[in-house]
Amino acid sequence: MKKSIIALAMTVAAIMPATAQKQEGLVMTPPMGWNSWNKFHTDIDEEKIKGIVDALVETGLRDAGYIYVNLDDAWHGKRDSLGWIQCDPVRFPSGMKALADYVHSKGMKFGVYSDAGEQTCAMYPGSRGHEYQDAIQYAKWGVDYLKFDWFRQDLVGAEGAYTLMRDALYSTGRPIVFSICEWGENGTRKWAPRTGHLWRTGGDIGAYFSESPCHEKPILWCIENNNTYRECAGPNAWNDPDNLEVGNGMSINQDRAHFSLWCMMAAPLILGNDVRNMTPEVLAIVSNREAIAIDQDSLGIQGLRIKNENGLQYWFKPLMNGDWAFCVLNTNKIPAQITLDWSKDFNFTDELSRRSTDFSNITYGIRNIWTGKNDGKTDKARTITVPGEDVVMYRLIR
Repeated sequence: MKKSIIALAMTVAAIMPATAQKQEGLVMTPPMGWNSWNKFHTDIDEEKIKGIVDALVETGLRDAGYIYVNLDDAWHGKRDSLGWIQCDPVRFPSGMKALADYVHSKGMKFGVYSDAGEQTCAMYPGSRGHEYQDAIQYAKWGVDYLKFDWFRQDLVGAEGAYTLMRDALYSTGRPIVFSICEWGENGTRKWAPRTGHLWRTGGDIGAYFSESPCHEKPILWCIENNNTYRECAGPNAWNDPDNLEVGNGMSINQDRAHFSLWCMMAAPLILGNDVRNMTPEVLAIVSNREAIAIDQDSLGIQGLRIKNENGLQYWFKPLMNGDWAFCVLNTNKIPAQITLDWSKDFNFTDELSRRSTDFSNITYGIRNIWTGKNDGKTDKARTITVPGEDVVMYRLIR
């Protein structure tokens, strides 16, 4: 029976019009929002999600751009007698449509999670053999975002499985952001940009800065890995080093560095903490409009690392109107004092954006993103101190 369902799904995919594609224009800048997994894992329910929605509004995070509220694994109930996926009736008694309506009423968008296999990571029903049926159900509920995992998938190749789900979503006529969660293990960079709106470039992140005691990846590993995908990203197609761990137990320095590098890499800013209970310091990091503006810059170019030595990483990101973002990441545990001689050390041309810093001929104003102050101009060398496991981050204004 299962094989016949899968065969039917593949047959439907085969006869779909050749114009089937991902929806264009949905995320011209990296998507921003919140996801349930990092903090709550499978411990989610209707009231908790509504509380998160309310907190996003009350803290001003919605107005800062965090508009997607995404349920991860474990919202699922069973399929009914006709194969239609249902939500858990105990934890979500009002149903997914009602929850989506609540999210929409607050000026935000609603997302769910599924898997390309028969089961999700947490052993709930996956979408294999039900891709078109699930897409129709999501559209009926008012879903705006689908995270699609790659757990327990051993029947078809990744490109085929994700193309099938992409086409199913497109066939509904509803604009649904398609987030590929395949961990960058199956030639992702070759097919994901034309298939999804964002795609994971590595394994699951953890709230660890440099070393992890488990399978979850530390922040520095995610940065290193995501950097290799730079040429793949652009408007409506984003590299995803995974959801943010800001506010989940790291130091404030580490949280600030983590958030800054996600902005420099034009990564999706999907919060993974309990936004109902944040310290003022955590809220200040994730709501920093000037940092967010670097991530959301409409040029859509991922930042590049031009130097990596002695535990210090130097990053530049081309921005609209001739500006640049600049960030020094100190991966050492102790502060580092460095001298920035702009014209001597940082004259270069970025081959991807075809933009040149040209510090020898252009003087930029220096805006410190984390102090909110102007720090002079690039016509003079300057000596700065970068705290341990932290950053100094500037907007260089032409």
